[in-house]
Amino acid sequence: MAAHTLRFSAAARAAAAGAALIAGIAWAAPVHAQEGWDKLVDPARLAALGETVDPVVLDIRAAAAFAQGHIPGAVNAPYTQWRGPGDNPGALPEPALLSVLVGESGIDETTPVVVVHQGADSSDFGSAARVYWTLKSLGVERIAILNGGVGAWVASGRALSTEPVRPDPTIFDAVLSDEWRASAQGIEASIARGDATLVDARPEPFFLGRLWHGAAARPGTLPTAENFSHASWFVDGGPLVVDAERARAIARSAGLADGATLVSFCNTGHWAATNWFALSELAGIEGVKLYPESVVEWSNGGRALDNEPGRVEWLLMSTRQWLDRIL
Repeated sequence: MAAHTLRFSAAARAAAAGAALIAGIAWAAPVHAQEGWDKLVDPARLAALGETVDPVVLDIRAAAAFAQGHIPGAVNAPYTQWRGPGDNPGALPEPALLSVLVGESGIDETTPVVVVHQGADSSDFGSAARVYWTLKSLGVERIAILNGGVGAWVASGRALSTEPVRPDPTIFDAVLSDEWRASAQGIEASIARGDATLVDARPEPFFLGRLWHGAAARPGTLPTAENFSHASWFVDGGPLVVDAERARAIARSAGLADGATLVSFCNTGHWAATNWFALSELAGIEGVKLYPESVVEWSNGGRALDNEPGRVEWLLMSTRQWLDRIL
């Protein structure tokens, strides 16, 4: 079965590719390459796209879930392949691995892509946002996320398929732009200069140092950081993300649209990707950056943390966590 069977016309795709911006190296695409392209689509919009631009529907769920039923024509590239190793899950795969992953998914710089997750909850959306951020950083020009994922597709009355999908591979040279990426060294320099707002996307207990990721050396948050939970962008606490107008209002209300450079982080760049997507792609704030490795890398590098518990408190917390695991 061909990769694009959601009523996607090969002729339409060829026409779209011919009219697209030139590809080239990963940072060649302009900041506003996606103008006129919806970055968050509902099932009806995705079905309509299939009639005109023939996007790659990139299903990032685990292979077993994909095999049980997927949007017709979707290509499977599980989220774990877009992530780093267990001791630093937020790290990006090596460029050679990304080249193979993107190319085998049938994507090049001008290919329209719609990223599809399960749509289970607000945390699940972070996987789609992180893959979206990665593709954008690789120079892919038109990317969207299916709001509500497979769950929304099914709820809209549309069918799933179990037919295997074999995309036509491309040759993709993965070169990551730093335009939307922050590094630990860059953040340290920004803290010293005071020219950036660090936004911790984690739930408050992580920000306050009461909970921590298992791969992090210590609890706490980056120095000077403010807490704004990734869950703030969802409709009534469900799996659907707010629209662009509401996202702009939320950003203004939270003081996140005042002109300072925003750097989004969490434990491993997962929840933080949701904040990055909402602030950058929906609210339209320019220059928002994601720190993909986040607190796990920062703490394991021996860097200072705010809200870090004292030695005795840390010992008690560690003991409680150890007891919870064994009991």
